[in-house]
Amino acid sequence: MEEEFDPEKYDRPSVTVDIILFTIKNGDLKVLLVKRDLEPFKDMWAIPGGFVRMEESLEEAAKRELLEETNVKDVYLEQLYTFGNPKRDPRTRVITVSYFALVNSDKFKLKASTDVKDVKWFSIYELPKLAFDHQDILEYALKRLRWKLEYTTVAFSLLPERFTLTELQTIYEIIMHKQLDKRNFRKKVKALDIVKETSEYQSDVTHRPAKLYKKNTKIGEIVEIF
Repeated sequence: MEEEFDPEKYDRPSVTVDIILFTIKNGDLKVLLVKRDLEPFKDMWAIPGGFVRMEESLEEAAKRELLEETNVKDVYLEQLYTFGNPKRDPRTRVITVSYFALVNSDKFKLKASTDVKDVKWFSIYELPKLAFDHQDILEYALKRLRWKLEYTTVAFSLLPERFTLTELQTIYEIIMHKQLDKRNFRKKVKALDIVKETSEYQSDVTHRPAKLYKKNTKIGEIVEIF
């Protein structure tokens, strides 16, 4: 006969969620951080997040914490990874489930509240000293974002409905942190049929207006771009 489960026999680690939001601003890849107003690591910058309540799912907790701390909502979050180093939080054993997304920052009006005193975008390449193991989490998140760029159309989430091929290439260069050959990039994009040419051109520019394109809605999200 199987022994009856006794929850009192087992330790109960706490569970948190951390939410990594990437965006492109001023020609740079940036990540959203909050300044903590509580110990531990008071006055240090950290990834938005917090403890999961017993009655909510992980995703519900992530969206609640993001809204409470930064005023950001209506974001599609993808689960990134689970970080469980026993020493990652000085208070107790805490396992965190991280989520991430690539977003258009123009859609949000940031506002710090609850247990944070400030919220702002930082260049992923010029980060302040971070609380907990958040430096490691961001390094992994950046790696995953670059992987997604290679086999999905996630870059289009940062573009308007109609865009130039230069604008598309610029997003890839900023996130990949390297220059791409213009001719080869355009050849690859057109060969994959991920964009459709329109009859429109740029307006209000001082140089020769470039042709505008739009995403080909007939393709799926999984495309091997690189």
